Amino acid sequence: MSILPSISDALDEKKVTSVINKKFNNFVPVFYKFVSEWIINAYSNFKDIEMYMVLIYLLNNDFKFYKKNGIQVDYNTFYKDKTLEIEEIKIIEISRDLQIPKESVRRKIIYLEKIGVIKRTKKKIFIDRSAYETVQPISALKNISYLISISSKILKQENEIPNYFSSTEISDGIKKHFSFCWYEFYKFIFSYYFRWRKELGDLETLCIALLLISNASSNKDLVLHDIDIEKWRKRISYADKVGLNSMSISDITGIPRPTVVRKVNFLIKKGYAKIDQKKLISVSIEKKVFSNTQKMQEQTIKEISELIYKILNKTTIN
Repeated sequence: MSILPSISDALDEKKVTSVINKKFNNFVPVFYKFVSEWIINAYSNFKDIEMYMVLIYLLNNDFKFYKKNGIQVDYNTFYKDKTLEIEEIKIIEISRDLQIPKESVRRKIIYLEKIGVIKRTKKKIFIDRSAYETVQPISALKNISYLISISSKILKQENEIPNYFSSTEISDGIKKHFSFCWYEFYKFIFSYYFRWRKELGDLETLCIALLLISNASSNKDLVLHDIDIEKWRKRISYADKVGLNSMSISDITGIPRPTVVRKVNFLIKKGYAKIDQKKLISVSIEKKVFSNTQKMQEQTIKEISELIYKILNKTTIN
């Protein structure tokens, strides 16, 4: 790989944020595709996104341990064994950190044990990797590598870094520094999805909302010329000229159609979506929504900038 100059001279999260805001329409289609596909894949595992979150929370405890003790584990080593020992499960900590009721967490843990994902041997607890293959981050690794690669291309265009890095280079770097990168990745994941869950009520509603905005932000009219974040906000509600029907949303997300209809109605009432005479649903973000969620969007850009900055420097310098 090419080597960046020293971090202090080359890149920091503020520069990443500035470039993202300036060329928002070039960045945001890849970003929304990434966060939309991640939550759809999360739902596909157990038909319960919060249960998937509980599982990766347990996994992330090992990444925290590695980071705390200065241990670096690469991707192949991490997924080599059939089982992964995790720290003792403390329901109250999971409930607090994930903002899920204790009894709900308890039921999810019991279910994960019942299906063999979690196993207890005396005082030791293991995640069984043979049952855990479905959550190995193959798709997530591909998508985050592409997102960071596109970000490096934009940063190079703005002369913030000297080199562009391909998805393959980024992916190889993440695999080499897997425990570090995936700890940072999960830190972003938890913060982003739970912040928006608080706004929309549940993660399934967020899943549908992200699909709608991903569909709108990929419109070619928004990527022909550079558009900053302010212009993008004004245009996004008019970008999706086709929309999706409830059956298509159900097919793509895996969420049952009656549930989709109910949650779409909530999004329309909340001011995030609209439905036309042909029953096609699209993004329609009202001014009051932008006013209420602008700080949340700014926090998202700050956090994704930090993730990009850390992974770029970690995977291209070391």
